[in-house]
Order: sequence, then structure tokens, then C-alpha cells
Amino acid sequence: NILLIALALVSGGMLLWQSLRSGKSSGSIGPAEATAAVNQRHAIFVDVRSPAEFAAGHIAQSRNVPVAELAQKAGSLPKNKPLILVGATGRDAAKALAQFKAQGFAEVTCLAGGIAGWVQAGMPIKKG
Repeated sequence: NILLIALALVSGGMLLWQSLRSGKSSGSIGPAEATAAVNQRHAIFVDVRSPAEFAAGHIAQSRNVPVAELAQKAGSLPKNKPLILVGATGRDAAKALAQFKAQGFAEVTCLAGGIAGWVQAGMPIKKG
């Protein structure tokens, strides 16, 4: 058990060091970093795909805010928590990033590779 705790602490420290070293407040993060952000900083996954794409498969506990409805639905998200935008491949989420920033969301990043990258990394998705 002590070995697992030490491994978790070293892994978390490396992620923190990389974040501080890069100095980025936006950009993209991989599935492992996104999971760590959710677990440690209570980040929220925001899926910017259409409702039909969202229903076909999405990250558990993610919120669907399609790009077309961003202006109306963005107000329902907390501005004091980090947001991780999820698109189909990452490109549509990158486009939505500027819109979220314009609405006053300070900590917004994109999931590198989008939902496709998430699945490719072997991470679970929820359907329905």
C-alpha cells in the first residue's frame, strides 16, 4: 500500500510540476491529466458536441453544452471550477475555448484528441 501511495504522490507531483513549468492557463490536456484534474481539482467535463453525438457515447458525468447553444447554456456552468472541453476530435472544442473565455471562464482547457482520444486511451464512456 505504501508503494501505491508513493507512486500516486510522485505522479501527482510530476503533473503539477509540468503545469507550473509550462505556465499555461489554456490549451489541451490528455486523458490522464484530465482525470487527475477531475479527481484533484473537481474539474468538469463539458461536451460541446451535438446531443445526438453525446447520446452515442460520452464521458461519465460530463455536461452537454453544444457549440450552437453555448451562449444560452454556458451560464449554467460554475465559473469557479476548471472546465475541460470535449469535442469529437479536439478541433471543435478548441473553437469553443475562445467563446468560454469571452464569457468569463478563467480555467478552460480542451481534451487532446477529444472523445476519440479518450476512447483510444482506453478510458470508459457512457452511452445514452
